[in-house]
Amino acid sequence: MTTSEEVETTRTPRLRPRAWLAPVVVLTLFMALLGTMYLDYVVDPEKNLHDFPIALVNQDEGDVTGPPDAQKQVNFGTQIAAALKEGIPADKVDLRELGINEAELQMQNGQVYGTIVIPSDFSKRLGILGAGSVIPGDIQKPVITLQTNPRTGAFVTNIVQKVGNEALAQVDKQVGEQLTEQVKVQLTPPDGGPAPELTGATRLALANPVDIIVEPFRQLPSGTGEGLTAFFYALLLLLAGLVGSMTIHTMLDAALGVVPTEYGPWFVHYPRTQISRFKTLLIKWGVMVLTSFVVSGVFVLVGKALGMPMNNSYLLYLFGVLAIAAVGITGLSILAAIGSAGLLVNLILFIILGLPSSGGTVPIEATPPYFGWLAQFEPMHQVFLGVRAILYFDGNYQAGLGRGVWMSLLGMAIGLVLGLLVTRFYDRKGLHRGAEVVVE
Repeated sequence: MTTSEEVETTRTPRLRPRAWLAPVVVLTLFMALLGTMYLDYVVDPEKNLHDFPIALVNQDEGDVTGPPDAQKQVNFGTQIAAALKEGIPADKVDLRELGINEAELQMQNGQVYGTIVIPSDFSKRLGILGAGSVIPGDIQKPVITLQTNPRTGAFVTNIVQKVGNEALAQVDKQVGEQLTEQVKVQLTPPDGGPAPELTGATRLALANPVDIIVEPFRQLPSGTGEGLTAFFYALLLLLAGLVGSMTIHTMLDAALGVVPTEYGPWFVHYPRTQISRFKTLLIKWGVMVLTSFVVSGVFVLVGKALGMPMNNSYLLYLFGVLAIAAVGITGLSILAAIGSAGLLVNLILFIILGLPSSGGTVPIEATPPYFGWLAQFEPMHQVFLGVRAILYFDGNYQAGLGRGVWMSLLGMAIGLVLGLLVTRFYDRKGLHRGAEVVVE
Protein backbone atom coordinates (compact mmCIF):
# COMPACT_ATOMS: atom_id res chain seq x y z
CA MET A 1 0.00 0.00 0.00
CA THR A 2 1.43 3.39 -0.97
CA THR A 3 0.41 6.61 0.66
CA SER A 4 2.75 9.38 -0.37
CA GLU A 5 4.54 7.77 -3.28
CA GLU A 6 3.87 9.10 -6.69
CA VAL A 7 3.26 6.26 -9.08
CA GLU A 8 4.21 6.97 -12.66
CA THR A 9 2.36 4.98 -15.25
CA THR A 10 3.40 4.73 -18.85
CA ARG A 11 1.25 3.93 -21.82
CA THR A 12 2.40 1.58 -24.57
CA PRO A 13 2.96 3.67 -27.72
CA ARG A 14 0.31 3.01 -30.32
CA LEU A 15 -0.06 4.59 -33.73
CA ARG A 16 -3.56 5.35 -34.77
CA PRO A 17 -4.40 4.22 -38.34
CA ARG A 18 -4.59 7.78 -39.61
CA ALA A 19 -1.04 8.45 -38.37
CA TRP A 20 0.48 6.03 -40.89
CA LEU A 21 -2.28 6.17 -43.48
CA ALA A 22 -2.06 9.94 -44.01
CA PRO A 23 1.57 9.89 -45.30
CA VAL A 24 0.70 7.04 -47.68
CA VAL A 25 -2.25 8.97 -49.15
CA VAL A 26 -0.34 12.25 -49.39
CA LEU A 27 2.69 10.67 -51.07
CA THR A 28 0.53 8.65 -53.46
CA LEU A 29 -1.30 11.76 -54.64
CA PHE A 30 1.97 13.70 -54.76
CA MET A 31 3.71 11.08 -56.90
CA ALA A 32 0.66 10.64 -59.14
CA LEU A 33 0.83 14.34 -59.95
CA LEU A 34 4.60 14.12 -60.43
CA GLY A 35 4.31 11.13 -62.79
CA THR A 36 1.52 12.70 -64.82
CA MET A 37 3.30 16.03 -65.31
CA TYR A 38 6.72 14.61 -66.13
CA LEU A 39 5.58 11.85 -68.48
CA ASP A 40 2.81 13.74 -70.24
CA TYR A 41 5.15 16.40 -71.57
CA VAL A 42 7.66 13.96 -73.12
CA VAL A 43 5.58 10.98 -74.26
CA ASP A 44 4.54 12.29 -77.69
CA PRO A 45 5.83 15.77 -78.64
CA GLU A 46 4.85 15.35 -82.31
CA LYS A 47 1.26 14.59 -81.39
CA ASN A 48 1.16 17.61 -79.07
CA LEU A 49 2.73 19.99 -81.60
CA HIS A 50 0.83 23.28 -81.88
CA ASP A 51 1.62 26.88 -82.86
CA PHE A 52 5.23 25.93 -83.62
CA PRO A 53 6.70 29.11 -85.20
CA ILE A 54 8.58 28.75 -88.49
CA ALA A 55 9.29 31.61 -90.89
CA LEU A 56 8.89 31.34 -94.67
CA VAL A 57 10.90 33.75 -96.81
CA ASN A 58 10.22 33.82 -100.55
CA GLN A 59 12.80 35.95 -102.37
CA ASP A 60 12.21 34.42 -105.80
CA GLU A 61 12.11 37.05 -108.54
CA GLY A 62 10.62 34.69 -111.12
CA ASP A 63 11.75 34.00 -114.68
CA VAL A 64 10.56 34.00 -118.26
CA THR A 65 10.12 30.56 -119.81
CA GLY A 66 8.80 28.95 -122.97
CA PRO A 67 9.57 29.27 -126.69
CA PRO A 68 10.37 32.75 -128.08
CA ASP A 69 6.92 33.14 -129.59
CA ALA A 70 5.06 32.06 -126.45
CA GLN A 71 7.08 33.15 -123.46
CA LYS A 72 5.43 33.60 -120.08
CA GLN A 73 6.42 34.81 -116.65
CA VAL A 74 6.66 32.12 -113.98
CA ASN A 75 7.47 32.23 -110.26
CA PHE A 76 8.09 28.81 -108.82
CA GLY A 77 8.91 30.34 -105.45
CA THR A 78 5.36 31.61 -105.11
CA GLN A 79 4.02 28.19 -106.06
CA ILE A 80 6.25 26.48 -103.51
CA ALA A 81 5.24 28.96 -100.78
CA ALA A 82 1.58 28.23 -101.52
CA ALA A 83 2.26 24.49 -101.48
CA LEU A 84 4.05 24.75 -98.14
CA LYS A 85 1.18 26.72 -96.59
CA GLU A 86 -1.24 24.09 -97.83
CA GLY A 87 0.91 21.09 -96.94
CA ILE A 88 2.10 22.07 -93.45
CA PRO A 89 -0.70 21.52 -90.90
CA ALA A 90 -1.85 24.93 -89.65
CA ASP A 91 -2.98 23.44 -86.34
CA LYS A 92 0.57 22.29 -85.64
CA VAL A 93 2.87 24.88 -87.24
CA ASP A 94 2.59 28.66 -87.23
CA LEU A 95 4.06 29.30 -90.69
CA ARG A 96 4.84 33.02 -90.93
CA GLU A 97 5.48 34.60 -94.34
CA LEU A 98 8.12 37.23 -93.63
CA GLY A 99 10.73 39.30 -95.39
CA ILE A 100 14.33 38.26 -94.91
CA ASN A 101 15.13 41.09 -92.49
CA GLU A 102 12.11 40.42 -90.27
CA ALA A 103 12.80 36.68 -90.32
CA GLU A 104 16.40 37.24 -89.21
CA LEU A 105 15.24 39.59 -86.46
CA GLN A 106 12.76 37.03 -85.13
CA MET A 107 15.43 34.33 -85.31
CA GLN A 108 17.80 36.55 -83.32
CA ASN A 109 15.09 37.11 -80.69
CA GLY A 110 14.12 33.44 -80.49
CA GLN A 111 10.59 34.24 -81.69
CA VAL A 112 10.78 31.69 -84.52
CA TYR A 113 12.48 28.31 -84.37
CA GLY A 114 13.46 27.99 -88.02
CA THR A 115 13.26 29.64 -91.44
CA ILE A 116 12.62 28.26 -94.93
CA VAL A 117 14.40 30.50 -97.46
CA ILE A 118 13.60 30.41 -101.20
CA PRO A 119 16.38 32.41 -102.96
CA SER A 120 15.88 35.12 -105.56
CA ASP A 121 17.21 33.01 -108.46
CA PHE A 122 15.13 29.92 -107.71
CA SER A 123 12.91 30.07 -110.82
CA LYS A 124 15.87 30.95 -113.04
CA ARG A 125 17.90 27.99 -111.80
CA LEU A 126 14.93 25.69 -112.14
CA GLY A 127 14.47 26.80 -115.75
CA ILE A 128 18.16 26.22 -116.46
CA LEU A 129 17.89 22.77 -114.91
CA GLY A 130 14.97 21.94 -117.19
CA ALA A 131 16.84 23.08 -120.28
CA GLY A 132 20.13 21.58 -119.13
CA SER A 133 18.59 18.17 -118.69
CA VAL A 134 18.57 17.75 -122.47
CA ILE A 135 21.41 20.14 -123.43
CA PRO A 136 25.06 19.38 -122.64
CA GLY A 137 26.75 21.59 -120.05
CA ASP A 138 27.28 22.08 -116.31
CA ILE A 139 24.26 23.05 -114.27
CA GLN A 140 23.42 23.44 -110.59
CA LYS A 141 20.24 22.46 -108.85
CA PRO A 142 18.09 25.25 -107.38
CA VAL A 143 18.47 25.52 -103.63
CA ILE A 144 16.01 25.91 -100.76
CA THR A 145 17.64 26.56 -97.37
CA LEU A 146 16.16 25.31 -94.11
CA GLN A 147 17.70 27.36 -91.32
CA THR A 148 17.52 26.00 -87.79
CA ASN A 149 17.81 28.08 -84.63
CA PRO A 150 19.94 25.95 -82.27
CA ARG A 151 19.96 28.66 -79.60
CA THR A 152 16.31 27.90 -78.88
CA GLY A 153 17.14 24.30 -77.90
CA ALA A 154 18.41 21.00 -79.28
CA PHE A 155 14.96 19.38 -79.35
CA VAL A 156 13.59 22.42 -81.18
CA THR A 157 16.17 21.91 -83.93
CA ASN A 158 15.08 18.29 -84.37
CA ILE A 159 11.45 19.32 -84.78
CA VAL A 160 12.34 22.04 -87.31
CA GLN A 161 14.36 19.58 -89.37
CA LYS A 162 11.62 16.95 -89.30
CA VAL A 163 8.80 19.36 -90.22
CA GLY A 164 10.87 21.15 -92.83
CA ASN A 165 12.30 18.06 -94.50
CA GLU A 166 8.91 16.36 -94.73
CA ALA A 167 7.23 19.42 -96.24
CA LEU A 168 10.07 20.24 -98.61
CA ALA A 169 10.40 16.64 -99.77
CA GLN A 170 6.75 16.70 -100.84
CA VAL A 171 7.25 20.06 -102.57
CA ASP A 172 10.36 18.72 -104.30
CA LYS A 173 8.32 15.83 -105.68
CA GLN A 174 5.57 18.13 -106.95
CA VAL A 175 8.05 20.51 -108.58
CA GLY A 176 9.79 17.54 -110.17
CA GLU A 177 6.57 16.28 -111.74
CA GLN A 178 5.76 19.76 -113.04
CA LEU A 179 9.27 20.28 -114.42
CA THR A 180 9.25 16.89 -116.14
CA GLU A 181 6.01 17.73 -117.93
CA GLN A 182 7.40 21.13 -118.90
CA VAL A 183 10.50 19.55 -120.46
CA LYS A 184 8.37 17.08 -122.37
CA VAL A 185 6.29 19.93 -123.76
CA GLN A 186 9.43 21.82 -124.78
CA LEU A 187 10.76 18.73 -126.56
CA THR A 188 7.56 18.09 -128.50
CA PRO A 189 8.19 18.74 -132.24
CA PRO A 190 6.31 21.69 -133.78
CA ASP A 191 4.50 19.33 -136.15
CA GLY A 192 2.83 17.63 -133.18
CA GLY A 193 4.80 14.41 -133.30
CA PRO A 194 5.71 12.45 -130.19
CA ALA A 195 8.31 13.91 -127.86
CA PRO A 196 11.58 11.99 -127.63
CA GLU A 197 11.87 9.62 -124.66
CA LEU A 198 13.80 11.04 -121.74
CA THR A 199 16.78 9.08 -120.56
CA GLY A 200 16.78 7.46 -117.12
CA ALA A 201 19.39 9.90 -115.86
CA THR A 202 17.31 12.84 -117.09
CA ARG A 203 14.15 11.54 -115.45
CA LEU A 204 16.08 10.98 -112.23
CA ALA A 205 17.47 14.53 -112.27
CA LEU A 206 14.06 16.05 -112.97
CA ALA A 207 12.25 13.93 -110.35
CA ASN A 208 14.12 15.64 -107.51
CA PRO A 209 15.19 19.01 -108.88
CA VAL A 210 15.56 20.92 -105.61
CA ASP A 211 18.64 20.76 -103.38
CA ILE A 212 17.50 21.18 -99.76
CA ILE A 213 20.25 22.54 -97.51
CA VAL A 214 19.92 22.46 -93.72
CA GLU A 215 22.13 24.89 -91.85
CA PRO A 216 22.11 26.62 -88.46
CA PHE A 217 21.27 30.32 -88.35
CA ARG A 218 23.70 31.04 -85.50
CA GLN A 219 25.64 28.01 -84.34
CA LEU A 220 26.10 27.58 -80.62
CA PRO A 221 29.69 27.72 -79.36
CA SER A 222 31.25 24.81 -77.55
CA GLY A 223 30.54 24.58 -73.85
CA THR A 224 26.79 25.12 -74.17
CA GLY A 225 25.69 21.49 -73.98
CA GLU A 226 23.87 21.72 -77.33
CA GLY A 227 21.59 24.35 -75.84
CA LEU A 228 20.95 22.69 -72.47
CA THR A 229 23.17 24.83 -70.24
CA ALA A 230 20.50 27.54 -70.09
CA PHE A 231 17.93 25.05 -68.79
CA PHE A 232 20.21 23.58 -66.14
CA TYR A 233 21.49 26.99 -65.06
CA ALA A 234 17.89 28.16 -64.64
CA LEU A 235 17.17 24.98 -62.67
CA LEU A 236 20.10 25.76 -60.38
CA LEU A 237 18.74 29.25 -59.69
CA LEU A 238 15.29 27.85 -58.94
CA LEU A 239 16.67 25.15 -56.64
CA ALA A 240 18.83 27.71 -54.85
CA GLY A 241 15.73 29.75 -54.04
CA LEU A 242 13.56 26.75 -53.17
CA VAL A 243 16.07 24.76 -51.10
CA GLY A 244 17.34 27.99 -49.62
CA SER A 245 13.89 28.95 -48.37
CA MET A 246 13.35 25.53 -46.80
CA THR A 247 16.79 25.50 -45.18
CA ILE A 248 16.55 29.05 -43.83
CA HIS A 249 13.01 28.42 -42.56
CA THR A 250 14.05 25.28 -40.65
CA MET A 251 17.38 26.48 -39.28
CA LEU A 252 16.13 29.87 -38.09
CA ASP A 253 13.06 28.31 -36.50
CA ALA A 254 15.40 25.95 -34.63
CA ALA A 255 17.62 28.83 -33.51
CA LEU A 256 14.53 30.72 -32.28
CA GLY A 257 13.34 27.67 -30.32
CA VAL A 258 10.23 27.12 -32.42
CA VAL A 259 11.27 23.61 -33.47
CA PRO A 260 13.89 21.22 -32.05
CA THR A 261 17.22 20.56 -33.69
CA GLU A 262 18.35 17.00 -34.24
CA TYR A 263 21.59 15.78 -35.79
CA GLY A 264 22.01 12.04 -35.43
CA PRO A 265 21.83 11.21 -31.70
CA TRP A 266 22.21 14.87 -30.73
CA PHE A 267 18.94 16.58 -29.86
CA VAL A 268 18.43 20.07 -28.52
CA HIS A 269 15.46 22.38 -28.19
CA TYR A 270 16.50 25.96 -27.47
CA PRO A 271 14.28 28.18 -25.31
CA ARG A 272 11.72 29.96 -27.43
CA THR A 273 12.56 33.52 -28.38
CA GLN A 274 9.71 35.94 -27.96
CA ILE A 275 9.40 37.33 -31.46
CA SER A 276 6.45 37.99 -33.70
CA ARG A 277 5.73 36.05 -36.88
CA PHE A 278 6.24 39.18 -38.95
CA LYS A 279 9.67 39.96 -37.51
CA THR A 280 10.66 36.32 -37.91
CA LEU A 281 9.74 36.47 -41.57
CA LEU A 282 11.66 39.72 -42.03
CA ILE A 283 14.80 38.04 -40.67
CA LYS A 284 14.32 35.07 -43.00
CA TRP A 285 13.81 37.35 -45.98
CA GLY A 286 17.00 39.23 -45.12
CA VAL A 287 19.02 36.02 -44.88
CA MET A 288 17.54 34.85 -48.19
CA VAL A 289 18.52 38.05 -49.99
CA LEU A 290 22.05 37.88 -48.58
CA THR A 291 22.30 34.25 -49.67
CA SER A 292 21.18 35.10 -53.19
CA PHE A 293 24.10 37.49 -53.66
CA VAL A 294 26.58 34.84 -52.56
CA VAL A 295 25.10 31.81 -54.35
CA SER A 296 24.60 33.59 -57.66
CA GLY A 297 28.27 34.51 -57.62
CA VAL A 298 29.20 30.91 -56.88
CA PHE A 299 27.20 29.70 -59.90
CA VAL A 300 28.91 32.20 -62.20
CA LEU A 301 32.36 31.18 -60.94
CA VAL A 302 31.57 27.48 -61.34
CA GLY A 303 30.27 28.07 -64.87
CA LYS A 304 33.43 29.97 -65.82
CA ALA A 305 35.63 27.28 -64.29
CA LEU A 306 33.85 24.62 -66.35
CA GLY A 307 34.31 26.55 -69.59
CA MET A 308 30.77 27.85 -70.13
CA PRO A 309 30.72 30.82 -72.54
CA MET A 310 29.63 33.83 -70.47
CA ASN A 311 29.96 37.03 -72.44
CA ASN A 312 27.51 38.74 -70.08
CA SER A 313 28.63 37.25 -66.76
CA TYR A 314 27.79 40.35 -64.72
CA LEU A 315 24.27 40.49 -66.18
CA LEU A 316 23.90 36.77 -65.50
CA TYR A 317 25.04 37.35 -61.91
CA LEU A 318 22.49 40.13 -61.34
CA PHE A 319 19.66 38.16 -62.91
CA GLY A 320 20.64 35.16 -60.77
CA VAL A 321 20.42 37.29 -57.63
CA LEU A 322 16.95 38.46 -58.65
CA ALA A 323 15.70 34.97 -59.52
CA ILE A 324 17.02 33.30 -56.35
CA ALA A 325 15.66 36.07 -54.13
CA ALA A 326 12.24 36.05 -55.84
CA VAL A 327 11.82 32.29 -55.48
CA GLY A 328 13.21 32.23 -51.95
CA ILE A 329 11.08 35.12 -50.67
CA THR A 330 7.91 33.60 -52.15
CA GLY A 331 8.79 30.18 -50.74
CA LEU A 332 9.35 31.62 -47.25
CA SER A 333 6.03 33.48 -47.41
CA ILE A 334 4.20 30.29 -48.29
CA LEU A 335 5.88 28.48 -45.39
CA ALA A 336 4.94 31.34 -43.06
CA ALA A 337 1.34 31.20 -44.26
CA ILE A 338 0.62 27.46 -44.06
CA GLY A 339 3.52 25.99 -42.08
CA SER A 340 4.89 22.52 -42.84
CA ALA A 341 2.37 21.98 -45.62
CA GLY A 342 4.21 24.74 -47.43
CA LEU A 343 7.01 22.29 -48.18
CA LEU A 344 4.71 20.29 -50.45
CA VAL A 345 3.11 23.41 -51.91
CA ASN A 346 6.52 24.83 -52.80
CA LEU A 347 7.61 21.57 -54.41
CA ILE A 348 4.45 21.46 -56.49
CA LEU A 349 4.61 25.13 -57.48
CA PHE A 350 8.30 25.41 -58.30
CA ILE A 351 9.32 21.88 -59.33
CA ILE A 352 6.47 19.56 -60.28
CA LEU A 353 4.55 22.16 -62.29
CA GLY A 354 7.60 24.26 -63.15
CA LEU A 355 10.06 21.92 -64.85
CA PRO A 356 7.81 20.43 -67.56
CA SER A 357 6.36 23.85 -68.36
CA SER A 358 9.75 25.55 -68.52
CA GLY A 359 10.33 24.93 -72.24
CA GLY A 360 13.97 24.21 -71.48
CA THR A 361 14.08 20.72 -72.96
CA VAL A 362 10.86 20.15 -74.91
CA PRO A 363 9.47 23.41 -76.35
CA ILE A 364 6.12 24.60 -75.02
CA GLU A 365 4.69 24.25 -78.54
CA ALA A 366 5.39 20.49 -78.43
CA THR A 367 3.64 19.83 -75.10
CA PRO A 368 -0.06 19.51 -74.20
CA PRO A 369 -1.81 22.91 -74.26
CA TYR A 370 -2.18 23.17 -70.49
CA PHE A 371 1.60 23.43 -70.20
CA GLY A 372 1.38 26.63 -72.24
CA TRP A 373 -1.12 27.97 -69.71
CA LEU A 374 1.23 27.06 -66.85
CA ALA A 375 4.17 28.69 -68.65
CA GLN A 376 2.43 32.06 -68.48
CA PHE A 377 3.10 32.31 -64.75
CA GLU A 378 5.28 29.38 -63.62
CA PRO A 379 8.57 30.76 -62.22
CA MET A 380 10.76 28.18 -63.95
CA HIS A 381 9.72 29.29 -67.45
CA GLN A 382 10.36 32.95 -66.70
CA VAL A 383 13.80 32.22 -65.22
CA PHE A 384 14.70 30.00 -68.17
CA LEU A 385 13.79 32.69 -70.69
CA GLY A 386 15.97 35.21 -68.88
CA VAL A 387 18.96 32.87 -68.60
CA ARG A 388 18.65 31.73 -72.23
CA ALA A 389 18.54 35.35 -73.44
CA ILE A 390 21.71 36.16 -71.50
CA LEU A 391 23.67 33.05 -72.47
CA TYR A 392 22.60 32.55 -76.11
CA PHE A 393 21.06 35.81 -77.36
CA ASP A 394 23.62 38.37 -76.13
CA GLY A 395 21.37 39.58 -73.32
CA ASN A 396 18.70 40.64 -75.81
CA TYR A 397 15.77 42.21 -73.96
CA GLN A 398 13.29 41.02 -76.63
CA ALA A 399 14.62 37.45 -76.55
CA GLY A 400 13.17 36.79 -73.08
CA LEU A 401 15.31 38.84 -70.70
CA GLY A 402 12.62 41.50 -70.34
CA ARG A 403 9.96 38.95 -69.48
CA GLY A 404 12.29 37.13 -67.11
CA VAL A 405 13.11 40.29 -65.17
CA TRP A 406 9.58 41.69 -64.93
CA MET A 407 7.98 38.35 -64.05
CA SER A 408 10.64 37.75 -61.36
CA LEU A 409 9.91 41.19 -59.90
CA LEU A 410 6.18 40.43 -60.00
CA GLY A 411 6.74 37.09 -58.27
CA MET A 412 8.82 38.77 -55.59
CA ALA A 413 6.14 41.42 -55.06
CA ILE A 414 3.47 38.72 -54.67
CA GLY A 415 5.65 36.91 -52.14
CA LEU A 416 6.28 40.08 -50.15
CA VAL A 417 2.60 41.05 -50.06
CA LEU A 418 1.52 37.52 -49.14
CA GLY A 419 4.02 37.25 -46.31
CA LEU A 420 3.27 40.72 -44.99
CA LEU A 421 -0.51 40.27 -44.94
CA VAL A 422 -0.56 36.75 -43.48
CA THR A 423 1.99 37.25 -40.71
CA ARG A 424 0.52 40.57 -39.61
CA PHE A 425 -2.94 38.98 -39.56
CA TYR A 426 -1.69 36.06 -37.44
CA ASP A 427 0.05 38.47 -35.04
CA ARG A 428 -3.06 40.61 -34.62
CA LYS A 429 -5.13 37.50 -33.88
CA GLY A 430 -2.66 36.43 -31.22
CA LEU A 431 -1.73 33.26 -33.09
CA HIS A 432 1.77 33.09 -31.71
CA ARG A 433 4.17 30.27 -32.48
CA GLY A 434 4.15 28.85 -28.97
CA ALA A 435 4.09 25.22 -27.94
CA GLU A 436 0.64 23.73 -28.00
CA VAL A 437 -0.04 20.23 -26.75
CA VAL A 438 -2.89 18.28 -28.27
CA VAL A 439 -4.31 15.59 -26.01
CA GLU A 440 -6.54 12.91 -27.49
